[in-house]
Amino acid sequence: MTEVTKTLCPYCGVGCGLEVTPPAQLGKATNRDTQGNPTWRVRGDKAHPSSQGMVCVKGATIAESLDKNRLHYPMVRDSLDQEFRRVSWDEAFDLITKRIQTVRFTQGPEALCMYGSGQFQTEDYYIAQKLMKGCLGSNNFDANSRLCMSSAVSGYIQSFGSDGPPCCYEDLELTDCAFLIGTNTAECHPIVFNRLEKYHKKNRKVKMIVVDPRRTPTAEAADLHLAIRPGTDIDLLNGIAHLLMRWNYIDTMFIDDCTSNFSEYAEVIRHYPPEVVARECGISIEDLETAARYWGESQRVLSLWSMGVNQSSEGTAKVRTIINLHLMTGQIGKPGAGPFSLTGQPNAMGGREAGGLAHLLPGYRLVKNPQHRAEVEDFWKLKPGQISPNPGLTAWDMITGLENGTVELLWIAATNPAVSMPDLERTKKALLRSPFTIYQDAYYPTETTAYAHVLLPAAQWGEKTGIMTNSERRVTLCQAFRQPPREAKADWEIFAEVGRRLGFVKEFAFANSAEVYAEFVKLTRNRPCDMTGISHEQLQAKGPTQWPYPKIGSEQSEVGSSNETSSSPTPHSLLPTPSKRLYTDLRFHTPDGRARFGAYYSRGLAEPPDPNYPFVLTTGRLYGHWHTQTRTGRIDKIRQMHPEPFIEIHPRDAAKLGIADHQLVEVRSRRGKAKFPAKVTKAIAPGTVFVPMHWGALWANNAEANALTHPESCPDSLQPELKACAVQLIPISLEVKVKNYQLQSSQW
Repeated sequence: MTEVTKTLCPYCGVGCGLEVTPPAQLGKATNRDTQGNPTWRVRGDKAHPSSQGMVCVKGATIAESLDKNRLHYPMVRDSLDQEFRRVSWDEAFDLITKRIQTVRFTQGPEALCMYGSGQFQTEDYYIAQKLMKGCLGSNNFDANSRLCMSSAVSGYIQSFGSDGPPCCYEDLELTDCAFLIGTNTAECHPIVFNRLEKYHKKNRKVKMIVVDPRRTPTAEAADLHLAIRPGTDIDLLNGIAHLLMRWNYIDTMFIDDCTSNFSEYAEVIRHYPPEVVARECGISIEDLETAARYWGESQRVLSLWSMGVNQSSEGTAKVRTIINLHLMTGQIGKPGAGPFSLTGQPNAMGGREAGGLAHLLPGYRLVKNPQHRAEVEDFWKLKPGQISPNPGLTAWDMITGLENGTVELLWIAATNPAVSMPDLERTKKALLRSPFTIYQDAYYPTETTAYAHVLLPAAQWGEKTGIMTNSERRVTLCQAFRQPPREAKADWEIFAEVGRRLGFVKEFAFANSAEVYAEFVKLTRNRPCDMTGISHEQLQAKGPTQWPYPKIGSEQSEVGSSNETSSSPTPHSLLPTPSKRLYTDLRFHTPDGRARFGAYYSRGLAEPPDPNYPFVLTTGRLYGHWHTQTRTGRIDKIRQMHPEPFIEIHPRDAAKLGIADHQLVEVRSRRGKAKFPAKVTKAIAPGTVFVPMHWGALWANNAEANALTHPESCPDSLQPELKACAVQLIPISLEVKVKNYQLQSSQW
């Protein structure tokens, strides 16, 4: 067997195409990992338009994690101090459905919660929404995208009237000026950065600006690195806008014809002259003016951002303030230009399309919108009013709900909140109080398994066929190339079976994931993310496809057509048409068709440093690792690349505290503490320290970054400020102890 299977890398939101072949091929040695186990061969798919055959170390080694420490069978226990015992799927399903019914009819559907993941395929997301928000009447579905992309979602909706990154990867090679803020693209989205860096090197007139307190590999490649103080992003952006206005680098015709609220914005930026901004940000006036000049003199400006912007108590305001710069200079809707959020997870975009956050419904609809609810109720053949008008609990609300006893059942799938949530000790204590936790994952153990009453074995990458959408709105069919191990099942199949056993047989009568996707795309008809022309069959025949991609001849709405409260058909001139970019006609999804300026003054960090906690801790990813190491921690090559956590400290700060390179340092915040070997480096700004977020309790002792972080969040996106908290540093030893954490193979 030498057949090649085309699929997608399951790590970051770049969405790189992969080709996979079996371990054994005729005339070739069997492909094996370092322990001698046969592994599938993985290479980049040169035909995939997003990645063009490129692949990073995570994608290249992904197959080595397929059979490491897998969860093979359903497991249950009555209390958290007991050992798990193996049960059949029937027993597990019966236990889950009885518990759901008990909670539903005693405490009500609002006591049911599900916490999902950007690792889901779109079919998984969609079935979860239909089960929770439709059949059970609980909007308490949130995903780890809440910790990742919800500020970008909120910013796009408020500025443009709809979610959806308006740019595409081709713009990386067409721009005159790339403005990167709050993103270490070289390590976190490496293939995107490879494309940009190659183009930048070949075209000396093209400028690259990087805004980051750290001198990251991304910043090393920049023409201008602005190492601003954490929390001063809006100061910087408003300061650039002030200079653009002063120097008349604005597109008055675009502003007058295509935007609203500019006068309020102009009043705000008047208060951000260069001398004030430079002082607040900790940069020179010259560098500020250079950044503004690069932007103003460029015909095509592309901004890129990620968690450094989104994970903030001002996340939505930061996103909108980036967008403001594009609106005041007319830098949108054309090649090489626009505000481009880099999605954190492989299918966080698909989750947004399917309604996979507590305030969303499928097809870029909002729970609060009565028309949107009626359309989905009509399509799902639910009684009017079945979908609650109230947004559900966010991920952090679920934690506080466990604390106050309002959450009776928590279903966690494909994510690891016992490492990834903020204020981790508080999170763990809340999880211990959960009356009933279902944990659905491919691996055992993870840190979250310690808090579960039921374990459900899930199929993962390569073991189920489904859809993922990347950062540039490109939809890819991910084909299964092997069977799930033992009794593992696809996430959507688990959700659907629970739905059927709860009595919703017709609602979940799907034979395969292609049927699930075919139903889902009908809910996108005439919506900004129209994908009615996309199907498993179409993707097999034509390859990865960007939305909007409406079905020809589908101008009249089929969604909600029999419901009096449904919207009238979208005017033909405003219907989505296939396009690489959004808003090329300079019309936006707002009632008046205009993009909206957002006027924001900088509020700074939710927890600024003070004499007791004088440093700002920021966190982030490393090139080789992924999130909480559920996969990458089990791959030898990657563990050798990044063998242990660390804390970056500027030499000036290290000298004041008497901290030597590699010395063990205790880091304390108001919530918890952790220990890391010091990495003394000029790559971090004075007063700021950096810790990678990948190490949970399974992989190192007392090295959890989120033991330190706080849950204060953006008031609009409700995304926690994971990127900054106040800490103190205490040198504790010159001895650095390194331990190899080797997980034993699990019989489960």
